[in-house]
Amino acid sequence: MIQCVGRALFLVLVSTPAITTRTKLSIPFHSRSCSPFSQRAMAKTMPSAKKVRHEMEMFGDVRVDNYYWLRDDSRSDPEVLSYLHQENAYTDSVMSGTKQLEDRIYTEIRGRIKEDDISAPSRRGPYYYYRRNLEGKEYVQHCRCSVPTSTAPTSVYDTMPTGPDAPPEHIILDENVKALEHTYYSIGSFKVSPNNKLVAYAEDTKGDEIYTVYVINAESGILVGKPLVGAITSYLEWAGDEALVYITMDGILRPDKAWLHKLGTNQSDDSCLYHEKDETFSLDLQASESKKYLFVASESKNTRFVFYLDTSKPENNLLVLTPRMTGIDTSASHRGDHFFIQRRSDECFNSELLACPVENISATTVLLPHRPSVKLQDIQLFTDHLAVHERENGLPRITVYRLPAVGEPLERLQGGRAVDFVDPVFSADPLESEFESSVLRFSYSSMRTPLSVYDYDMDTGVSVLKKIETVLGGFDASNYVTERQWATASDGIQIPISIIYRKDLVKLDGSDPLLLYGYGSYEICIDPTFKASRLSLLDRGFIYTIAHIRGGGEMGRQWYENGKLLKKKNTFTDFIACAEYLIDKKYCSKEKLCINGRSAGGLLIGAVVNMRPDLFKAAVAGVPFVDVVTTMLDPTIPLTTSEWVEWGDPRKEEFYSYIKSYSPVDNVKAQNYPDILVTAGLNDPRVMYSEPAKFVAKLRDMKTDDNLLLLKCEMGAGHFSKSGRDASHCIPSIMFVPPKKKGKKSCVMAKSESSTYRPLQTLLHLTILPLPI
Repeated sequence: MIQCVGRALFLVLVSTPAITTRTKLSIPFHSRSCSPFSQRAMAKTMPSAKKVRHEMEMFGDVRVDNYYWLRDDSRSDPEVLSYLHQENAYTDSVMSGTKQLEDRIYTEIRGRIKEDDISAPSRRGPYYYYRRNLEGKEYVQHCRCSVPTSTAPTSVYDTMPTGPDAPPEHIILDENVKALEHTYYSIGSFKVSPNNKLVAYAEDTKGDEIYTVYVINAESGILVGKPLVGAITSYLEWAGDEALVYITMDGILRPDKAWLHKLGTNQSDDSCLYHEKDETFSLDLQASESKKYLFVASESKNTRFVFYLDTSKPENNLLVLTPRMTGIDTSASHRGDHFFIQRRSDECFNSELLACPVENISATTVLLPHRPSVKLQDIQLFTDHLAVHERENGLPRITVYRLPAVGEPLERLQGGRAVDFVDPVFSADPLESEFESSVLRFSYSSMRTPLSVYDYDMDTGVSVLKKIETVLGGFDASNYVTERQWATASDGIQIPISIIYRKDLVKLDGSDPLLLYGYGSYEICIDPTFKASRLSLLDRGFIYTIAHIRGGGEMGRQWYENGKLLKKKNTFTDFIACAEYLIDKKYCSKEKLCINGRSAGGLLIGAVVNMRPDLFKAAVAGVPFVDVVTTMLDPTIPLTTSEWVEWGDPRKEEFYSYIKSYSPVDNVKAQNYPDILVTAGLNDPRVMYSEPAKFVAKLRDMKTDDNLLLLKCEMGAGHFSKSGRDASHCIPSIMFVPPKKKGKKSCVMAKSESSTYRPLQTLLHLTILPLPI
């Protein structure tokens, strides 16, 4: 029976209100004997999963999985569901004494949110489009209003009129109304037709990321034709004003077919534009900024080739833009009489930018050559300009170039203008901009700067703030310090760490509590961003840090390559090095260090608690990918085949042995572990619920300590937990949403860090319970 949970953060929070002034926070010290958790845990019997021996042999090696029976693809087995309910009941019982604190934190978090608010209006032709939140409502309204003078050119100083004389607001779609009929509701894609008369949107009502596509009249809201159904992804684009291109998935949820649907026809008559039969490849879809072409790409983790479709002649089908060549990764866009192509290869590992005439795609010109220290991440095209999104030394940057007039030759770009940023660590991401303008729109955020939307005049270099996330409750950015430190990995590589803390509360003498977040997979960049809900930790004296470990993309393509396949363990040892650095530099101590990761970041957490359980006080693994060998050996599980290039194919002995050496489920052993919380989603198509469930069951059986071990499984949600505003706002910023890179699925169908959607209950269980004083 659990004797004690240790000095949990909840004990701190119960005793100390959030600080909104510069008053020094005094944290009382609670003895282990008086912890209320031991008493609450006694009230409910700890679940114990039955053992059913299941042997799996490969290369003469026999693995025994006593909890293989927990996998039920139908999610309907009464015994499996009963066990998950027992785990949830146990977690609720342990947490039952914290209700008052949960309510207090919930009130704090909701109290910082301006509930009646709108997004930064985006101009598209004669309309401003935006999303509106209403007080007390969980979902958004998709709205638009007319631009008073639609013939005037777009300017950074444009402002949508408000007040009694402003054009009337029109609500295109109210998600609150649609969500009334469902326990889960999410719109994955909302696309306005080029003529602004129709809207196509993709709707998920289960959390399984299988969508239904509806087309409605933008003015009346009346449904146009029948919905598109089946295993449809959220990849959806208009091909002109009377046709749609969409992507469907196969039986293992791999996007494999691109379809053309003409409005007014039956879905059964839709034409298949392309079928990718190679199970290691998946399809992607994007529209050029000019809207004249659509690009269908087929990609693996190291190869990508592109087809194009003329939206004025969709019946002409797809044409090859870049050929299928192993190890060559390309993505494309269009402006005038040229295609622009980002191209990555083994030699040009950080990518180069090419251009070719639409009428002669073999005649390429290098616009930006490959640079070993600068990663070309994305581009945005305009009538007269090109905005290039890059990374150098672990930080993003934006450089703008003026292009020659359409019809004139394109040559190597020179003399671009860089956009200036002020914080030492920050995030800057592209947002949809109007093609026929000189205005670049981007988002900016840092760990102390709320999410901001800027319009940048590419001719003058003037930036105008269009919207900044309102943080109520007396938030003052000057109270917080953000910095970047560098830890030395075991092989001498320098690992960047982003840090934020409240300068009037922390001592930096090793006594401060600290939360260390990590991910490190899929070339995903976990840039330091702002989240208002994180203030509930910072204002109680916590230090929050991000380890930018190998396997991510923060430091360029090679940073990713050196943290995958047979170098995957670098991800884990980098994270351990960051933890040791923070302890050595007196940011915290072992007794005050909590770690967190989600999905592939949950694999990270599972691996490091097996490797160095003595280093951490508490660990939180959200929807963790922890049964790596078994999953990667089973091609019927979604994502497996496409991810052999990421993790390795364990059907080959070299990869089998290497993956087994770190796979968390396969490396649980009889040793002491820190306090651990694990979360799962019953409908999760990316990390099957049985992986975290098996991990917890095996830990319960083998660990030698009495520390807390909890499993929380959301029974009505998937990888992204529940839907609604509580899910998107009431969590700390340990979750990041990497923007979908042009031409890259990024994390769309990968076991990845991908969403902030988590309910309040998961917030409390996930981030606050296990943290030490």
